[in-house]
Amino acid sequence: MKCPNCGLQMKEGALYCENCGEEIHIVPDFEPELEDAYQQTIKNITDDIWEGASQQDDEELHEGEGAAVKGKRRRRCIVCGGIVVFLLFFAASLSSYLYYSSGYQTAMARKYAEDGLYDKAVKYYDRALELDSTNVALMVELADVYFHKNNKMEYEYLLRRIVNDENASEEQIESAYGKLIAIYRSREDYQEINDFLLASGNAAVISMYQNYIASEPEFSIKEGYYTTIQPLKLTASGSGKIYYTMDGTNPDTESTQYTTPILMENGDYIIKACYVSENGIYSNIVTKEYHIEIDELQIPEISVISGEYNFPINIEILDDTENVYYTTDGSTPTAESTLYTGPIPMPVGKSTFKFIRIESGISSVVEERTYVLTMNTDFMPEDAEDRVVEYCMSLGKIYDEAGHFDESGDMYKYQYQYVTNINDIDDFYVVMEILRSADGTLTKTGTYYAVNAYTGELFRLTMSDSSYILVETENKSQ
Repeated sequence: MKCPNCGLQMKEGALYCENCGEEIHIVPDFEPELEDAYQQTIKNITDDIWEGASQQDDEELHEGEGAAVKGKRRRRCIVCGGIVVFLLFFAASLSSYLYYSSGYQTAMARKYAEDGLYDKAVKYYDRALELDSTNVALMVELADVYFHKNNKMEYEYLLRRIVNDENASEEQIESAYGKLIAIYRSREDYQEINDFLLASGNAAVISMYQNYIASEPEFSIKEGYYTTIQPLKLTASGSGKIYYTMDGTNPDTESTQYTTPILMENGDYIIKACYVSENGIYSNIVTKEYHIEIDELQIPEISVISGEYNFPINIEILDDTENVYYTTDGSTPTAESTLYTGPIPMPVGKSTFKFIRIESGISSVVEERTYVLTMNTDFMPEDAEDRVVEYCMSLGKIYDEAGHFDESGDMYKYQYQYVTNINDIDDFYVVMEILRSADGTLTKTGTYYAVNAYTGELFRLTMSDSSYILVETENKSQ
C-alpha cells in the first residue's frame, strides 16, 4: 500500500504515513463503472419491490380479501419503502464520503492520468486539491497533466504556484524552476528568466542558473565626496559587456562601452551603468553620484626661463623637489613619466620641458619651458662621438668605426648625452659607452668620456656624488 500524498510504500494497517504524516483513509478502489453498477442495482431492487408489491396487491384485491388483507398490504408497502429509503440513504452517504475523500479523488485522478484521460484526471485532481490544498505533490502531478494536455497557461501557473509554496520541498522547488526556465528558453525570453530568478531570492537556484542572470555592475568606489582624482572601475560576472552614461540618461547597447577605468577629476559626476549578457539580458541600472574637489598643488618652480642660450646650463627645481615629473617630448607628464632627481643639463638645439607635481593622485598645473641652446663652436656633439671612436681604435679597444672588438658580433657604441661645464674649467660634451650584444641587447658599461666643446680635447670622465673628475687620456690629441 502506498501513501496517496508522497507515494511512499507503507506497512499494512498503518493509519498515518511515516514520511509525510498523511492520514490514511481505508476506502475501496471504486471505479466509475462500479458506481454506475451499484446505482443500477439499487434501482433494480427498488423497482422489483414495487412491482412485486403491486402485483400481490392486485391479486389480493381481485380475490376480494377484506380489510385485514388491505392492512397487511399497507404494512408491506411501508417495509418496502423503508428498505428503499435506507438503500438510497446508504448510496448518498457513500457517494458523499467518496466526494470528500482526498485519497479516493487522488486515486481516481492518477488512474485517469495513466489512461491518458486528462480531462477527467484534471477534474479529480482539482477536487483532491480542494480537499488538501497544501499537498504540493498533487500540484506537481496536475502540472504534468496540463503539460500532456499542452495547456501551457495552466502548466506555467501551477509551476509558479509551486515555487512560491512554503510547503514545497527544495527538490520540488528546484524542479519547478527548471521547468519554468525551459518554457522561457523555448520562447527565447531570456530577460524573463533573469527577472524571474532575481525575484526568487533563492540563492541555490540563482547559483544553479547563473548563466541566465545579468548581475548589476559593481562600482569600485562608493559614491560621495572626494578630494583626489578617482579612477572608477566597473566589474560584473559573466562574459557580457558593461555600458555606462555620464549625462544622466539610462544606458543601453548604444551607450559607451566600459573598457578602462573612468578617471574622475574636479567636478560632479552622475554615472549610470548596466550589464548586458551575451544573450541580450539587461541587468538593473546602477546609479552613483560623485563630487570631486581636488586641492591645488604648488606648481614646480623652474630655475631657467624659456629662451635662447649659447652656453651650457642646468635646469633645476628651486622649491620642493619631491614628486616632480617631467617630459621632453611635448607630452603632458604623468606619474609614469621621468621623476626629477637632480639638475638636468639643457640639450643642444631646441627642447621643450613640461613639469608637474603629483601627490596622492592630485596633480598641479603643468609648467612648460622651451629652450634653444646654440653653442659658440663649430665642434658639434656628433664630432665628440667620432673623437671617442678614434681614440678607442687607436688603443686597439675596437678595430672598426662600428665598434667591433672580436668575432662575436658584439660592439661598443659611443653616445652623446649632454653638454655641461665641468668644475668651471670649460664646457664639455659627455659621451657614454654602451655595449651592444649581437642579439641587440644594450648595456651601459659605466665608462664615460668628456670632450672639450671648443678644442676637441678628450678626457676620461669619472662621476661621483654628482661631481666630475677629468682624467687625461694617453692620446688626448687624437
